Amino acid sequence: IHWQSLDVGKRGRSNLKNQRPAVFWFTGLSGSGKSTIANLFEKKLFASGRHTYILDGDNVRHGLNRDLGFTDADRVENIRRVAEVAKLMADAGLIVIVSFISPFSAERRMARELMAEGEFVEVFVDTPFEECARRDPKGLYARALSGEIKNFTGVDSPYEAPENPEIHLQTLGRSPQEMAEALEHWLIERDIAEEQYDNGGGI
Repeated sequence: IHWQSLDVGKRGRSNLKNQRPAVFWFTGLSGSGKSTIANLFEKKLFASGRHTYILDGDNVRHGLNRDLGFTDADRVENIRRVAEVAKLMADAGLIVIVSFISPFSAERRMARELMAEGEFVEVFVDTPFEECARRDPKGLYARALSGEIKNFTGVDSPYEAPENPEIHLQTLGRSPQEMAEALEHWLIERDIAEEQYDNGGGI
């Protein structure tokens, strides 16, 4: 099978949208606040005229990944599929927001390597296990700790925290709104820096 070259490419699609594509990859324990922060972040970008799309872990399992369970092998395939979809969306010129537990560093690294250099932005939503278990918005921690649910990340399946994420959100004492604003500010600063570089500017 040969790759089919096309006349309209990522640069053209991005220029039409007047934005740089990016993949913001949110990772963290269940209940850490990933989906809440991601949703607020997208609302801010959407309000400012950006073209965005959220890939949410729960939603994707209703369709694309409905055949997958929660074994280690299925978790790997879950992330592989989502990373490929995120790459296609970035090629379309979108700012993609991916909100998945994505517990294994090797799979997050695989997702990063699929993207163009500088396009993958790892966002570690760092909420302690005890706080996630206290919140337990879906009642999953109680079921996992009682043994009703197996292979639950943080209980009987490991979570490998990012060692050097582009963005590290320590959530205790901060509101989701504050963290969404911090993400928006980070994106604006990145775009300004890249424009200066592209134009030969800078200091």
